[in-house]
Amino acid sequence: MGPLCLGRPPGGSASRSTDPSLASPSSDPQCLWSEASAPPVWDVSGSGEGQGQILQRFPEKDWEDNPFPQGIELFCQPSGWQLCPERNPPTFFVAVLTDINSERHYCACLTFWEPAEPTQEVVCTEDTTEREEEADEGGPVQLSPVTPGPPGQLFAPKTLVLVSRLDHAEVFRNSLGLIYTIHVEGLNVGLENVIGNLLTCIIPLAGGSQRTISLGAGDRQVIQTPLADSLPISRCSVALLFRQLGITNVLSLFCAALTEHKVLFLSRSYQRLSDACRGLLALLFPLRYSFTYVPILPAQLLEVLSTPTPFIIGVNAAFQAETQELLDVIVADLDGGTVTVPECVHIPPLPEPLQSQTHSVLSMVLDPELELADLAFPPPSANASSLKMQDKELRAVFLRLFAQLLQGYRWCLHMVRIHPEPVIRFHKAAFLGQRGLVEDDFLMKVLEGMAFAGFVSERGVPYRPTDLFDELVAHEVARMRADENHPQRVLRHVKELAEQLYKNENPYPAVAMHKVQKPGEASHLRRAPRPFPRLDEGVVQWIVDQATAKMQGAPPAVKAERRTTVPSGPPMTAILERSSGLHGNSARRLEVVRNCISYVFEGKMLEAKKLLPAVLRALKGRAARRCLTQELHLHVQQNRAVLDHQQFDFVVRMMNCCLQDCTSLDEHGIAAALLPLVTAFCRKLSPGVTQFAYSCVQEHVVWSTPQFWEAMFYGDVQTHIRALYLEPAEDRDHLQGGELSAREDERSALDVASEQRRLWPTLSREKQQELVQKEESTVFSQAIHYANRMSYLLLPLDSSKSRLLRERAGLGDLESASNSLVTNSMAGSVAESYDTESGFEDAETCDVAGAVVRFINRFVDKVCTESGVTSDHLKGLHVMVPDIVQMHIETLEAVHRESKRLPPIQKPKLLRPRLLPGEECVLDGLRVYLLPDGREEGAGGSGGGPALLPAEGAVFLTTYRVIFTGMPTDPLVGEQVVVRSFPVAALTKEKRISVQTPVDQLLQDGLQLRSCTFQLLKMAFDEEVGSDSAELFRKQLHKLRYPPDIRGTFAFTLGSAHTPGRPPRATKDKGPSLRTLSRNLVKNAKRTIGRQYVTRKKYNPPSWEQRGQPPPDDQEDEISVSEELEPSTLTPSSALKPSDRMTMSSLVERACCRDYQRLGLGTLSSSLSRAKSEPFRISPVNRMYAICRSYPGLLIVPQSVQDNALQRVSRCYRQNRFPVVCWRSGRSKAVLLRSGGLHGKGVVGLFKAQNAPSPGQSQADSGSLEQEKYLQAVVSSMPRYADASGRNTLSGFSSTHVGSHGKWGSVRASGRSGGLGVDVGSRLAGRDMLTPPQANGAPPDPGFLRPQRAALYIIGDKAQLKGVRPDPLQQWELVPIEVFEARQVKASFKKLLKACVPGCPAAEPGPASFLRSLEDSEWLTQIHKLLQVSVLVVELLDSGSSVLVSLEDGWDITTQVVSLVQLLSDPFYRTLEGFRLLVEKEWLSFGHRFSHRGAHTLAGQSSGLTPVFLQFLDCVHQVYLQFPMEFEFSPFYLKFLGYHHASRRFRTFLLDSDYERIELGLLYEEKGERRGQQACRSVWEYVDRLSKRTPVFYNYMYAPEDTEVLRPYSNVSNLKVWDFYTEETLAEGPPYDWELAQGPPEPPEEERPDGGAPQSRRRVVWPCYDSRPRAQPDAISRLLEELQRLETELGRPPERWKDTWDRVKAAQRLEGRPDGRGTPSSLLVSSVPHHRRSLGVYLQEGPVGSTLSLSLDSDQSSGSTASGSRQAARRSTSTLYSQFQTAESENRSYEGTLYKKGAFMKPWKARWFVLDKTKHQLRYYDHRVDTECKGVIDLAEVEAVAPGTPTMGAPKTVDEKAFFDVKTTRRVYNFCAQDVPSAQQWVDQIQSCLSDA
Repeated sequence: MGPLCLGRPPGGSASRSTDPSLASPSSDPQCLWSEASAPPVWDVSGSGEGQGQILQRFPEKDWEDNPFPQGIELFCQPSGWQLCPERNPPTFFVAVLTDINSERHYCACLTFWEPAEPTQEVVCTEDTTEREEEADEGGPVQLSPVTPGPPGQLFAPKTLVLVSRLDHAEVFRNSLGLIYTIHVEGLNVGLENVIGNLLTCIIPLAGGSQRTISLGAGDRQVIQTPLADSLPISRCSVALLFRQLGITNVLSLFCAALTEHKVLFLSRSYQRLSDACRGLLALLFPLRYSFTYVPILPAQLLEVLSTPTPFIIGVNAAFQAETQELLDVIVADLDGGTVTVPECVHIPPLPEPLQSQTHSVLSMVLDPELELADLAFPPPSANASSLKMQDKELRAVFLRLFAQLLQGYRWCLHMVRIHPEPVIRFHKAAFLGQRGLVEDDFLMKVLEGMAFAGFVSERGVPYRPTDLFDELVAHEVARMRADENHPQRVLRHVKELAEQLYKNENPYPAVAMHKVQKPGEASHLRRAPRPFPRLDEGVVQWIVDQATAKMQGAPPAVKAERRTTVPSGPPMTAILERSSGLHGNSARRLEVVRNCISYVFEGKMLEAKKLLPAVLRALKGRAARRCLTQELHLHVQQNRAVLDHQQFDFVVRMMNCCLQDCTSLDEHGIAAALLPLVTAFCRKLSPGVTQFAYSCVQEHVVWSTPQFWEAMFYGDVQTHIRALYLEPAEDRDHLQGGELSAREDERSALDVASEQRRLWPTLSREKQQELVQKEESTVFSQAIHYANRMSYLLLPLDSSKSRLLRERAGLGDLESASNSLVTNSMAGSVAESYDTESGFEDAETCDVAGAVVRFINRFVDKVCTESGVTSDHLKGLHVMVPDIVQMHIETLEAVHRESKRLPPIQKPKLLRPRLLPGEECVLDGLRVYLLPDGREEGAGGSGGGPALLPAEGAVFLTTYRVIFTGMPTDPLVGEQVVVRSFPVAALTKEKRISVQTPVDQLLQDGLQLRSCTFQLLKMAFDEEVGSDSAELFRKQLHKLRYPPDIRGTFAFTLGSAHTPGRPPRATKDKGPSLRTLSRNLVKNAKRTIGRQYVTRKKYNPPSWEQRGQPPPDDQEDEISVSEELEPSTLTPSSALKPSDRMTMSSLVERACCRDYQRLGLGTLSSSLSRAKSEPFRISPVNRMYAICRSYPGLLIVPQSVQDNALQRVSRCYRQNRFPVVCWRSGRSKAVLLRSGGLHGKGVVGLFKAQNAPSPGQSQADSGSLEQEKYLQAVVSSMPRYADASGRNTLSGFSSTHVGSHGKWGSVRASGRSGGLGVDVGSRLAGRDMLTPPQANGAPPDPGFLRPQRAALYIIGDKAQLKGVRPDPLQQWELVPIEVFEARQVKASFKKLLKACVPGCPAAEPGPASFLRSLEDSEWLTQIHKLLQVSVLVVELLDSGSSVLVSLEDGWDITTQVVSLVQLLSDPFYRTLEGFRLLVEKEWLSFGHRFSHRGAHTLAGQSSGLTPVFLQFLDCVHQVYLQFPMEFEFSPFYLKFLGYHHASRRFRTFLLDSDYERIELGLLYEEKGERRGQQACRSVWEYVDRLSKRTPVFYNYMYAPEDTEVLRPYSNVSNLKVWDFYTEETLAEGPPYDWELAQGPPEPPEEERPDGGAPQSRRRVVWPCYDSRPRAQPDAISRLLEELQRLETELGRPPERWKDTWDRVKAAQRLEGRPDGRGTPSSLLVSSVPHHRRSLGVYLQEGPVGSTLSLSLDSDQSSGSTASGSRQAARRSTSTLYSQFQTAESENRSYEGTLYKKGAFMKPWKARWFVLDKTKHQLRYYDHRVDTECKGVIDLAEVEAVAPGTPTMGAPKTVDEKAFFDVKTTRRVYNFCAQDVPSAQQWVDQIQSCLSDA
């Protein structure tokens, strides 16, 4: 048979063995042995690590039908042939070989051991063959051993092998055992006779017959054959497998084998291996395993394990090591009971609930005790089934499992041909869809596997013998469903099936016992009389010939097969009735669908239109889709249904909606049901031109999947073939009445086919030919029909537009197109996607027709060859297809032309957006649909609001914004205008998408635009928008987003006539003027810069001498610039131009200078005169921007450093940004400095020098020397350090004082990879440091320097300060920290955008996915780090140490930290004016690169957007949330700045530094020009103007504490997501362009134009649509509005809100002066001063009044004592009630100060008295603003008021007439007024009160 075939699928072996075997002699040996398995028997021996060798074989020549397997000697000793030192007992196992025809050969091997004989030569190397019905055998061949030695020392193996195609292992064992016994025991029987008899014995036929055979040695054996050949024989192998591996492991092996994974068994026993493999195969029934199957693999063939195909292989456990490196093999270790699944392999589990059901039934079978284990009184244990029976029970469980899995499979078979041979196809999609298992991985893989393909071809046949499985799957399914929840009934069913399986294997239980001689005990140890003899071939051959001759006369045995029609069983049901949740009330939905369709066809269009949205929603459910197809079928007569235009539109929309949810599988047959309909519904466009529905529903993926078309084709062919055989019956109908026809109709195609197959053999040859021909032509005609159908659905209406090909690269060979699709969608930034054209060039150019023809041809080829169409017909088809396609294209051209002429459906009117003054439209509205983008509120998500999106409208592009305006498509939402817009400058990503339009469900091109203001426009273009318009939109957008120059931005073009949207000609004309303009600007700027100097000269003369001993060469420090020179070159010159005071003063007016003066860091004049007293001075060294271009013109440096030294210092720092002072603490006088990071060499020079530098230092270090001097100057200019020794560094601070924190602990915690270089206490300046005593033991003195503190801390980047050792002699110390880089901010922001505005709905909606993506973005982590570092710096400054922040280039994170530190430390910066100053100083003047980070121009496009400033604002917002009373501005102000720093509406945030702004003439132009123009150039000016009109930027809760240094919590858990990122107002778009946001005032409800006058003033406020602050303003804004309204009504000019507010505050302040101390800082005095006033409740008295903070945090940030807080708490509770007392101001009839005499022996005291006529009492308080009444005199008790006399201790200065007494029933009160008149008044007032009463 050629080489042994290990890897062949053993396909037909079983069916072969069912054919007749050799039951009787026959004259023709070929026929005789045709289907028998004739196994050769031989005996092989080997030695050492030798090669086995065949000694003899019988028969000597191969039988014709059973070739001799090559390589058999490998399998006799799978572990290799070896000698061994002692006799082993004989072994027996059965190996299985598979030949090239997939026949299995069973090789039974019995091995025994004989002494190796050293002298013996090889006797014979030739095999001899011999022949017999049942077995071929070989006799012994001996091999000379390799190692000679004394006899008896070594033993060589010798094997008897029996090879057969029949599987009777017991008979093999007995027969070989008999031969061995005869040899060992020396029985008197000729071995030749036994072998001859073995080769010629007659074995029974299959089908439950039995036969007794004898080999002529007094033995007797019975051979039984199973009843049904198709059922596998397992003996005990399955039970053993479960016993060895356990339930879970066997189940996973079962799934692995079914899903075509590689399975390897390991065991030390060969018999166990073959049993395990046999058991696994038995479980797979009714599927057959069709891959490599080698139960015992010899060692020499181990490389087979690395084959790429699936396999089931057994290997001896000795070779386990060799199997270790197999990566994709599942290894089952039978001896150890484990199954190892590699990581890369995923075994899909059984679908639930089958997995769990199977598991529990298996455990009931294997462990019946389990159910009873917990019983208190367990019943006597029933005897467990025998192993053989248990084996069958386990198989029964799996048989039931398959019946449940494959239930109803016969309903999905397509009979494609019946004659001459059945051709059957399985409709996989329908099966999965109807079982509800489309998603199931396991079943998908099984159905796609080879085993299932074999199952269909074998079991699909309608007329064949049936077996247990067919019965089960057809008839028992209902029973299995019913039993599901009754374990006992399931068990009973399993036992019944097991009985049948057992009966099949053992049909005759009461057989006579086998009688076979066996060798005696330990016979192998006795010395054998002789080696196994050489047999006489002649004798054997003679016996064989005798038998052959005897059988020749006998007739051949034919086994009668019982063939029947295979039952189909009940139609299938879903495996798990999943209620489709949302569509539970489906009856109502179906009703809606039916009504809508009937309205459409009755022409009630309005009714239909109302129902349509509900129908489209209902069509998400399967039942509704099916209902739709059925309803539409009813309206088709004679394959045609002509509709009018509106009806046509409705029907097409519903069809599209139906198809939209179909996957490419079409698992529910919806597309299949619609296919005939789309060619039936049509409308007349003009005489002779008809448009069919298919031209409008092509955009679905299902039409381009070949599998769909194949399934459809086979389904139709089946229908027609069935009709073919039903036709003759119709003639009989008329005669025999109707009952026959009814029965005919019910017969399925399978039944018809079965009947035909039964009749086939009885038909005449001609009749057979005729039927075959009829069938073939039926298939052929269907193929033509389908070629037409496919061309209908694949050729687009407008063939020029080939959108279809674009969307589905499945057609033809458009892989190239699909690739470009991928790359295009990934094109990152706008520019890339703008430059790479559509990415469909190849698709556009390749002709549509060609692609469709190729697709159809491929389909035709496949189906026709599978269904046996003749080659002539096939050729004919190939000729026809191009013609069909061409004809169809021509028809479509006419349809396309006419359809363009249709009057368009009325679209809603385009709503024009409101524009800012100066904003111009560049592109007028393009009709688009705005689609939901994953923020669920807009689509009516969890908030439950209406579905505002999708909306239908238009997108506009203006010079400033991209604006969408439209209306929701859902008619139930109403006429709400939806607006979404963002500034063009904020665009971060633009990508093309193709999406379904919400109304027609058509696939349309779309755009998705994402902006950094957290807006997303996901738009689908309307059909009427051509691709060229869309392209133009993208190009213009791109041009506006990235102008070539900053002058092209909106802030510059605003108001000028130059707009980018104009045709280029206009721009060309303007070119020169612009250019000259800019040239002049720069020239003026240079001139101005040149002049600035002189001003300085003016104050200058005496200054140089006043400084200590300046080096002489410093004298020529002056610099002037001639016109032509670049501003960066410095030329020393003594000639100065005449002074121009203007310029210098403008520089002085800049924010920096104003702030420096406020901080007392020196004014320009004092600096120029170099006043000795001042430690710092303002240096104009950079006024020409020569030293550092990104710094401001005036800088604060130590007084002692001269200007020319600065140039040298600056070289040590990146970007020349040397350390300069930017803030000084008013209390501790510590200063905050900022700089860029150090250049490498500077650091080394500075810090590595261990001792003081030697005088002869090399030039290289001079820079760092300067730097060192400079830092020294900084340190010494701090007053308290000037005299201190240099030892107060942190290094002197022993670790004991730091406690467990370690130094810098808090910062370390944040850095991911761990610590900071040096160690400092966690909150250096804070509480931790107050307690430890000083080193010398003195108590800590908080007021004076703590010696542990360094004078200056340098906060630098860890990486930059690596390897640097701080020098203990210096007074500064390095704090290396880990910060993130700008690119990390960029990446993080990208993810933050994605998290807040996902772009598409989340897979699992809900807060979890948002929070997860928020965490992934790491945005809050970065904010945490910034706040943490800032708080650290604040604490250091607060404790009196100065800090230099020197990170990255000094313009991103440095700016963030420095600004935050100032904001936290200095309350001034928390006011509106101060915050503006802070931004102008630290961000604008110190050169944060706004244009670069915001990618403002074409040049910055590649670098992308890095919102460093936005991150800073977010940090401020976090601080604001924790300290809401410390900020004068409102959160809206921060959002406003966040929006406009990216919008480019104002010029403030453009360009990268003051130098660039001067160059463009921006810095000084504003003063002169501004008067004339309306538009604001500066954001600050805009804020000022707006603040005058409305309090929108003002925080009413502002009540600062003068000294408060804020220390916010920075843990991520304390941070909140800024609502700027998530809020959305669809009513008006972003509210930050105030003119646009304040929409037109609504007419009051009473006079609404619509005539009705509703009484109610209520408004519905929708989340995500209305702006809540406007719909529901806070109380104070409301009151201020009310005031304004009243003033206008009264005709008074309305007062500014600020004046009103200030007046109210002032009044309140006068009224409430607490504790007699000076005026409180503001109206809202917190009554708990020392506490963090962030958390907790703020109770506010009316619009004004004191705010009471109940947030008594344990964290008392400024160390207030406990008692203080207790008093505070007490005081606060008393005030709590004051708001509930009637406000005193109304009830104070008369009030003033009176002296009152205390009780006996008490002195006189001044008190504040209040006469209250309402309550009729006289109250007194300690002082005027005291809210707590100290006493009350009830006027009802007063008897008289009389003049009094001064007593002892009365006020001396007062006239005695000012005394009076008040006598009450209880006592007399003595009073004294300040003077006589007031005393008189008091008396009168009290009298009048009494008389009133």
